[in-house]
Amino acid sequence: MPAARSRSGLFITFEGIDGSGKSSQARMLAKALQDAGHGVVLTREPGGSPGAEDIRSLVLTGDPGRWSAETELLLFTAARRDHLEKTIRPALDAGHIVLCDRFADSTRVYQGATRGDLRDLVDQVHSTMIGIEPDLTFVFDMDPAVALARGLARGSGEDRFEDFGLTFQQTLRQGFRDLAETFADRCQMIDAERNIADIHADLLARVSAALQ
Repeated sequence: MPAARSRSGLFITFEGIDGSGKSSQARMLAKALQDAGHGVVLTREPGGSPGAEDIRSLVLTGDPGRWSAETELLLFTAARRDHLEKTIRPALDAGHIVLCDRFADSTRVYQGATRGDLRDLVDQVHSTMIGIEPDLTFVFDMDPAVALARGLARGSGEDRFEDFGLTFQQTLRQGFRDLAETFADRCQMIDAERNIADIHADLLARVSAALQ
C-alpha cells in the first residue's frame, strides 16, 4: 500500500532489530529538526498514547512464550490503532513531522515472518484497521550478535523478544532486509555499525532531502 499523501505532515519510521541504535538516532533527529524550526512529534511503538502504553507492558515483558504470534498481532494492532487515533493522525493533520520508533513493518517481520507464517493475515488486519504507511522508513542494519548484546545490556526489563536468542535475531535481520526490498519505494537501509555522529548526519541529510 502506498503512503497516504493526503495529509500535510511527514511520517517517518525507524525499523530494525533491537539494539541497532534506532531509538537513539530517532531522538537525535527529532532534536535537530526541532532546532531547525520544524514541528516534530517523537513517538514509539508499541506505545505512543496512554492506551497503547498500557498494552506495551503486556507484550514486551514476561516469559517469551507468554503470547502466541496470533495474540501478539491482535495486541499490537490494538495498540497501533489507539496510537494512530490519539497521536499520529492528529500530528500529521497539523502538518508536523512524526518520527516513530517502529510501526507496522515490525509486526510484518516479528509476527508475520519470524514468529509465525502470518504475513497475509498481518497485511489484511493492517489494511482494515490501520490503513496508512509511512512516507519514509529507515531500516537499521547491523550484526545481530552485537545488537543483541547491546539490547540485553540495557536491562530495561522489556527484553521478552531478546530472550528468544541470537538465532531469532538473525532471522529478524533477514526479515527486515527482505521487507526493505518489498517496500523499496519508501525503505532506506542504514548501516548502523558506523559511529553515531556519521549515522545522524546521514539521516539528517536524507530527511532534509525528503522535505524539499
